[in-house]
Amino acid sequence: MKIAILSRNAELYSTKRLVEAATHAGHEVRVLDPLMCYMNINRSNSSIHYKGDVLERFDAVIPRIGASITFYGTAVLRQFEMMGVYSLNESVAIGRARDKLRSLQLLARQGIGLPITGFADKPGDIPDLIDMVGGAPLVIKLLEGTQGIGVVLAETRTAAESVIDAFMGLNAHILVQEYIREANGADIRCFVVGDKIVASMKRQAKAGEFRSNLHRGGSATKITLTPEERKTALAAAQTMGLDVAGVDLLRSNHGPVVMEVNSSPGLEGIETTTEKDVAGMIIRYLEKKVASHQSKKPLKTKGTG
Repeated sequence: MKIAILSRNAELYSTKRLVEAATHAGHEVRVLDPLMCYMNINRSNSSIHYKGDVLERFDAVIPRIGASITFYGTAVLRQFEMMGVYSLNESVAIGRARDKLRSLQLLARQGIGLPITGFADKPGDIPDLIDMVGGAPLVIKLLEGTQGIGVVLAETRTAAESVIDAFMGLNAHILVQEYIREANGADIRCFVVGDKIVASMKRQAKAGEFRSNLHRGGSATKITLTPEERKTALAAAQTMGLDVAGVDLLRSNHGPVVMEVNSSPGLEGIETTTEKDVAGMIIRYLEKKVASHQSKKPLKTKGTG
């Protein structure tokens, strides 16, 4: 099988592990920087060019598209899809998951547990917005933020009003969410491959920090999920239409709540913590899906909106 991995950096841990796993399984792999791809779009002979050459046919593509290049990256991925190449995660599903507001609306429509979330455009709505999520403390998030960047915990109502007003003054789109105090600065990363959770870990924020991201100094340990947490994570990935996803949960007094569904979850933290060959599991799953795709068997419809 000939596999393309869309990644801006072939030296990233996740990219290297996927290359290793695919090569070990006997596949031919090429890492392509999506920003170096450009497209010939026509009705009879569409193609993708890369650094001056026309790319030859691939059987599958694994998208590792960073949030900062979502627009162009998904455009390149759509071109692969249009040319009949199987994509591990479809472009429409990646776009759906990257839109934080839309993803929350879709999850809510499916009855999946979420923090109470408010969204508004006008400064005059700030008081009602704060009341809507239960008052302070509350969490304010930039829609475009990643890895904990653009996430602020406002301890008081005055602080919340100031931060929200400042973001709105910069024409930034934000979400306001209830603060799940009982989570104690911890969240759970569930790694989904197909219809299974293949690995999970608990991430704990460092002292004085409420964001548990490993990039921000958080620590990780193995964890056993409850049946409800497992059901919630799988339902969240399915709602987004993602075959491979990292679903982040918080343990709240009213059950597990989904914080985010990541379409390009990192492998380093989850593999190091759980000592599982997640990259290998991804490649084995891809093999089955490509075989089904090439035999022209109907594929399940992904996502709900």
